Amino acid sequence: MSAEPSASLPRIGVWLIGARGSVATTAVAGCAAVTAGLHPPTGMVTETDPFAGSALPPLSSLVFGGHDTVDCPLPKRAETLAASGVLPHGLPSAVRAELAAADHEIRTGGPLPGDTRTEDELIETFAGDIRDFVRRGRLARAVVLNVASTEPVPEGSALPASSLYAAAALRAGCPYVNFTPSAGLHHPALTDEAHASDLPYAGRDGKTGQTLLRSVLGPMFAQRALRVLAWSGTNLLGGGDGAALADPAAAAAKNAGKERALADTLGTVPQGETHIDDVPALGDWKTAWDHIAFDGFLGSRMTLQTTWQGCDSALAAPLVLDLARLLARAHEAGLRGPRPELGFYFKDPDPGSTSALAEQYGALVRFGQRLGSGI
Repeated sequence: MSAEPSASLPRIGVWLIGARGSVATTAVAGCAAVTAGLHPPTGMVTETDPFAGSALPPLSSLVFGGHDTVDCPLPKRAETLAASGVLPHGLPSAVRAELAAADHEIRTGGPLPGDTRTEDELIETFAGDIRDFVRRGRLARAVVLNVASTEPVPEGSALPASSLYAAAALRAGCPYVNFTPSAGLHHPALTDEAHASDLPYAGRDGKTGQTLLRSVLGPMFAQRALRVLAWSGTNLLGGGDGAALADPAAAAAKNAGKERALADTLGTVPQGETHIDDVPALGDWKTAWDHIAFDGFLGSRMTLQTTWQGCDSALAAPLVLDLARLLARAHEAGLRGPRPELGFYFKDPDPGSTSALAEQYGALVRFGQRLGSGI
């Protein structure tokens, strides 16, 4: 980072799976920009007043690295994002040193086409990369976050890439966050290992747009005793997510979390489906439409329509930084296991979390107070 932490301040690693993707690049550039005072921490919940006493690691203490299977350097990736309006004009140049430092810590992921290594060999290689990152950087700890493209729902017993990386995080002794709908630690083969670890972990699938709105509107209908009959939605998106979610199996994994949020908050499953369309021309921007049909008093039929337009990377990056800080502090405090208190950030939170955003926020604030009290 451009603002060097003091010698006595522990350095915290943030190891990103999909480290050269849009979300990761935005998170690295954003952390550098906020640390240098170039931009305010808009969208970072951990930078608001309720978390001032939570003893979270400062942004200036974060050191970035990760795995990826593409070789476009982070400075170049940031320039592309700035050209499309995702990053502010001039920011890639202003934080080029920080982007280059993070890029230097990115290692080749996998499995690549034709890779003959066994699952255990891949896991050990990935874990070794993470351990080496911590050792060379003299880091107090590192948090592994999956921000890679969505995978199809796995079939059979073979571990998908997301689960190989999750297993590597456990083996390297690192807290883990799954910000994607991919299997990660949720694969049945990793359940026992995750529960037996002394590590905190959270997720899956970051809640940034359409589902964020649904987690507010769903409780509104339920609390006002309005009967929702149908809830249909459409997502138009491009970029890496659009291409990945053009696969029906990957789209099914994504939509499962959206539908679960409605079922949990409404207490029933309304008619209608959510569709995801790949529109490459949109790049890193997306549009989400919802059409809600509901009954009011004496059966009066009514509708609500919403339109959400935004940049998913800009919405996700501050949440990634929040989660890295919260899990690092939870690890330091000796917490372990799934963290339902962090359900505020996810479409598919860990068991014990509600799907209603206001209740999730309350649980998060209480968790922050607990972290600040020394547990």
